[in-house]
Amino acid sequence: METAAHYPHLSLDLSTQPAESTFDVSGLSSNAVIQMALNILSARHNTGEILTNPKDTANYLRLKLSEYKNEVFCALFLNTRHKIIAFEQLFQGTIDGAAVYPRVVAQRAMQHNASAVIFAHNHPSGVSEPSSADTHITQQLVETLKLIDVRVLDHFVVANGGTTSFAERGFL
Repeated sequence: METAAHYPHLSLDLSTQPAESTFDVSGLSSNAVIQMALNILSARHNTGEILTNPKDTANYLRLKLSEYKNEVFCALFLNTRHKIIAFEQLFQGTIDGAAVYPRVVAQRAMQHNASAVIFAHNHPSGVSEPSSADTHITQQLVETLKLIDVRVLDHFVVANGGTTSFAERGFL
């Protein structure tokens, strides 16, 4: 596996690079290019950054979650101005499901003093279409978090074949 030590340009200080910067990736393996993309998107989604672009957020989540072989359920905890407080993997499951506990999600939101949250989980099947279980748990989470004044802004289902946003589909 290639690391940033082999390719010093993978560890560039991206905060000094314009958003439209391009990098020469010829001669790099796909893993190195993916790592470079994660570094670029992570620089845009660091703690304290404001989330204003759903497309960048979806791409970031896709890169973070699409390669897992089992389902994982994550959350981006945000403050009142939608600045990132934390990104956490909350639950890990099997190849076709993960148990999600609203009580645990509420505890984590309160520990972070979050006022909003964006959920994401992957579908190892490669299909990003939300299941009825996905819709059900999302509604449970919305109702649970509403009790403690935490808004659910979106829930992304991530797969190799794409990303689906609950907000864009009108599910939230």
